Parts: sequence; structure tokens; C-alpha cells
Amino acid sequence: MSEVSTEGGATPAGEKRIMILGTGAIAHRHAEHFISIPGCLVVAACDVNAERARAFAALHGIDRAFADLTEALAWGEFDAVVNATPDQVHKATSLQVIAAGKAIFCEKPLALNAEDAFEMVEAAERAGLINMVNFTYRNAHAIQLARRMVEAGEIGEVRHVDASYLQSWLTGTHWGDWHTDERWLWRLSSGHGSKGVLGDIGVHILDFVTYGSGQGIAALQARLKTFDKAEGGAIGAYTLDANDSCAMTVEFDNGALGVVHMSRYATGKANDLDLMIHGTKGALKIWSNTTESSLEACLDEDIHTQTWRPVECPPTPLNAERFVLALLSGVNGQPDFRHAAEVQKLLDLAFVSDAERRMLPVVLRPA
Repeated sequence: MSEVSTEGGATPAGEKRIMILGTGAIAHRHAEHFISIPGCLVVAACDVNAERARAFAALHGIDRAFADLTEALAWGEFDAVVNATPDQVHKATSLQVIAAGKAIFCEKPLALNAEDAFEMVEAAERAGLINMVNFTYRNAHAIQLARRMVEAGEIGEVRHVDASYLQSWLTGTHWGDWHTDERWLWRLSSGHGSKGVLGDIGVHILDFVTYGSGQGIAALQARLKTFDKAEGGAIGAYTLDANDSCAMTVEFDNGALGVVHMSRYATGKANDLDLMIHGTKGALKIWSNTTESSLEACLDEDIHTQTWRPVECPPTPLNAERFVLALLSGVNGQPDFRHAAEVQKLLDLAFVSDAERRMLPVVLRPA
């Protein structure tokens, strides 16, 4: 099967047409988001599994389904592609989309390593195309308001940061029994493509901390740990060798210090991102999970009594909405490919730092 079409109407003037590439679990969320956005029309879906592409298109009322990206791009009656393919093909598929002159919204991580990610950055920037990456916790209202408060100088100069992303599915059964569920077992096995907790959720907390603080990371030192989880270190075909916990110390561009840590053994924490940003005039405390977020502040005279007060956070656009706005305005949105590549560089360095047991400088490619 190459392409299936049902009847479709004309696109209103100014409306942006989207194709969703890859129709796995996350793609359904993308379809729901983009279909709901004014000024946006999802016109096609593409997946190497023809039956799955057809079923996905039918479920979401999408007119066309393709089983080949080359054929979809040859048809080309869309403005942008949402890349929801597996991580290992993000680079190849994104470069193909960029070569065809289409804007792109890619799932995280942008690539499997920083070298590949920066190759994608250069291709997108050279082509002058709108490019964004779906760091999902940017959707949290609290982190968006916190960033604005930091930029406005409400906490003064950032001096110390404490950030964590903590899960507990290795000790609790709230997401199922990982011992018998392949959805979780592969995440524990480097042979099945996992880079452990650092590769899985480290990308989120590093985005969260750099965006929230408004500071890039200039140097880092990381320590990774893999714990014994099964007799012989394996369950069936899965060798359980991927890292379970990571503790990182960082120095920011302005000289501030911070700690960033993540774990799947954080008993009592289901899926929690916590960020504290301490400045010379005040401090912010941000919490988020996949559906909710909150913000507290210690400002002005409250810094003398260590009094924290809740801050009401206005709704913020979703990443998908910011992408459509970028398409309509012609001005690239955030987070973009370059930021995602810089986060990937931090992940790559963390593995090297752990192996070499030392602090490493972060050297990024100039824009």
C-alpha cells in the first residue's frame, strides 16, 4: 500500500496543513492536539506499517494514509511534518523532510547523539525552515511563568539551582509490573536501545532546568548507577544493565552552581519534576507532572522570614500551538532544534563524565 485517500475539502486560506509521521502511541496525542488547533488541518498520516497508518487515519478523520515517506513527500500537499517515529530514525526521517522543504516538529530526543543532532540543526537552519522539538514539560504553566519572572529580574541573579526528575516504577506497581512487561523491560537494557534513566528522562529535566533558570550549563560532572534487579542481571532476553539513577553537579554560564538528579528508584514519587531556583533577591519553586504544575515564590520581604507563597499561573500554549503559531507567523518557536542539540550534548557529556570520573566543560557549536 502506498496511499489511501478519502474525500476531503479545500483548505481555508491561511490554514496550515500537517502530516503526522509515525503512528505509535505518542502520535495519537499529537493528532488530538493539532486537530484541535484553529488554523491547522491534519491532512495525512504516514507509517511503515500500512495497516496501522490506515487505522490511525480512520480513527482521527485524516484523509490520507501513506506507508512510504518518499511517496508522502512526493505528494507533498502539506506544510509541515510532526515526526513521531522511533528515536533511532529521527535523524534520517527529519533530514528527508527538511530536504523536501517542509517545516518539522520532532519528538524528543532530537537524535541519538549530539553529532547527529547538530547535523539536523545545520540542515534546518540552512534551509530556513521552522523547526521545533516536543519537550513536553514546556507545556507546564508553572515553568513558563517562572521563566518570565527570572527574565524580569524578580529573583535577582541566579546563584543556586536544585532540580530533580523522580520516578518509582522499579519499586511500585502503579505503572504495572516491570518484571513481566516489555514496555518497561526494554528501558532497563542497553542491548534493546535504552540509555537508562539519563537517556529516558534526563532530556526532560535538563531542558526544564536550563529553560526555567534562563541559564546554559558551562560544565558538569555526572555519576551513574545501575543496581542489581534480577538473578544473573537479566530477565529473559533483557540484560538489565542500563543506568537506574543519575546524580549531576553543574556550573551555569553565569557561574551559579546546581545539582540535577534523576532516578527510577525514588520510592514515593510517581513522576515528579521539581525545580528550585535561588537568586540574590528571591527564589522560585516549580513542581510538575504530566498533567499538572504549580509555582511558589519567596520574594521581597518574605526572603527574611523564608515565607513561600503560591503563585497563580495563567494557561500557556502547548508546544503544538506554538508550532502552528510559528508556521503562521514565519518566526521560529522554542524549543527549537538547536536547543535540543545542546541538551543532547549535555547527555552525551554526562556519560563521558561518569566514565572518566571528572568535571567536563560544555563546548557548544556556535549558532
